[in-house]
Amino acid sequence: MLYTRTGSQAKQTVFTGIIENLGTIETLDLKPEGGRVRIHAPSLAPSLAVSNSIAVNGCCLTIVDLRNYRFSADLSGETISRTSFGANGGELKKGARVNLEQPLTADKEFGGHFVLGHVDTVGHVTHLAREGENWWYGVQIPEEFARYIVPKGSITVDGISLTLARWHDNVAEVAVIPYTYEHTNIRDRKAGDAVNLEGDVLGKYVERYLEARQASVQPPKLSIADLVGQGF
Repeated sequence: MLYTRTGSQAKQTVFTGIIENLGTIETLDLKPEGGRVRIHAPSLAPSLAVSNSIAVNGCCLTIVDLRNYRFSADLSGETISRTSFGANGGELKKGARVNLEQPLTADKEFGGHFVLGHVDTVGHVTHLAREGENWWYGVQIPEEFARYIVPKGSITVDGISLTLARWHDNVAEVAVIPYTYEHTNIRDRKAGDAVNLEGDVLGKYVERYLEARQASVQPPKLSIADLVGQGF
């Protein structure tokens, strides 16, 4: 399991996976040890502030500069290597449209599921096929992440809270309604594109508790010397 804290500060924030704004990457400076991204977001920038958190395609980043309807965020080397910012030599480029979400606040409707903005891994789009007014959106899931896939459960793809409709051959399929298609960057996706994936945090906690419980009930290991010492 990979937890990626993409900002420069150790703040804990929560998102819902409901995308309300889109931005466009204006510059993306990447180096192995770190980098910076600048995003043009005219509909969102007036409500942002330096040092605040924001989810960019599901990555929780810290705003370090804000001017002229643009915000900038620093990227750690871990973020660059583990997310679509740098996956496979760099999937996100200048001009790419990105999903944006501000953290959950007390007066904000909780419409999706708990999203931390800690990217677990990168998947790759297999298809985006229209069916009537809707679309089937398929993503190839890495083997090590497959254990977090639950049919009819939640998954975060590029920061979007989606419900898994079909699961076969390590391909997760979700049904995309017209509103989601028009108001997120799903409409830009094509086969082979890298996408950020985050599993449901509740499932991760259950897994961790079960692991701890199993470890606590393991019988003690005895060696021959131990048995001899106890008179056997």
